[in-house]
Amino acid sequence: MLYPSVDVLKTKIDSKYSLVSLAAKRARSMQEGSPNLLMRYVSHKNVGKALEEVAAGVLTKEEQDETKIYEDEV
Repeated sequence: MLYPSVDVLKTKIDSKYSLVSLAAKRARSMQEGSPNLLMRYVSHKNVGKALEEVAAGVLTKEEQDETKIYEDEV
């Protein structure tokens, strides 16, 4: 992967695990028909597009609310 570089992505998301998880979820939603967040992409694949969105700052990690019960905790 040449673009976006891992160094740029690490400035946006602090953890590689969080970055991979976020990109995978966004790529799946794009595959299911979710609209694009950027006007142009360099990548042709959804994972690359998701990483470009992270690098551009339009896709960020959602902070968890301690009082909310999430689907994967049930």
